[in-house]
Amino acid sequence: MNAFVGITDWDWFDLLRTRPELEEVNFWQPSGSRQFRALNPGELFLFKLHSPRNYIVGGGLFAHSSLLPISLAWEAFGMANGAADLVQMRSRVERYRRQGQDHSTDYIIGCILLEQPFFLREDQWVGVPHDWSPNIVQGRGYDLTVEPGLTLWARLQTARGAALEVREEEARYGRPILSLPRLGQGSFRVIVTDAYERRCALTNERTLPALDAAHIKPYSDSGGHRVENGLLLRRDLHALFDRGYVTVTPDLVVEVSRRIREEFENGRDYYRLHGEPVRPPGNPVHRPSAEYLRWHNECVFRG
Repeated sequence: MNAFVGITDWDWFDLLRTRPELEEVNFWQPSGSRQFRALNPGELFLFKLHSPRNYIVGGGLFAHSSLLPISLAWEAFGMANGAADLVQMRSRVERYRRQGQDHSTDYIIGCILLEQPFFLREDQWVGVPHDWSPNIVQGRGYDLTVEPGLTLWARLQTARGAALEVREEEARYGRPILSLPRLGQGSFRVIVTDAYERRCALTNERTLPALDAAHIKPYSDSGGHRVENGLLLRRDLHALFDRGYVTVTPDLVVEVSRRIREEFENGRDYYRLHGEPVRPPGNPVHRPSAEYLRWHNECVFRG
């Protein structure tokens, strides 16, 4: 298993370490020119402060990476971006951007989505591996099964083993095997958006601010932040879906309730969608669950 040690902004770290209740964080990269691809979901992303603080001070389980408009990153993660508000976030991002500051531009940033973040107390900080170079700009990867990654893993376990979500039966033998991350709300939104290639599953609408990641079965009803429990919908369709005026059958066909016409004497644009096929994600793993869709048909749809 691999880990990535990413150079971390002090202000980002300093704010987030005071928020132990957070289930996810967005480790942003200011340029937005290249997507992070160094880890697989469930592998470990570690926070290393800028020199001269040459310490690893926390980490999280990698879930996904994306390139997003900064406004969407803020909408999805809020203070889990390591800033008190969007103005402060933009200020911190723009410190590192080579382009001139333009507060009217919804520029793209890199987003590394991390679940179950942990932040070490200062007396737990772990020194960087012996082969760490001061010339590293963004970070570097380590194989945790061989040196020096093996020693790094052992030191992390000593510092905060419980935070690493290690499977007990494997940890006894020192093998770095991590569980797949449980998604938070923000990560669910971004991953569903990317799974549907940023197009509404019902209309192919691509205007990103008009799209929402909808839960098929609500999180509050044990639906979970799972991609197979999601649909990317235009916001008006999301509202109708949640209220039972629109559903999707287990064989991925749109159904529109007659109640729209009966209650609102309208709905012509929506009835055009009735009987149309839903465009599923390209990755079969991300296709909406037939079980969740059946639940929505039976328990939410107004018929």
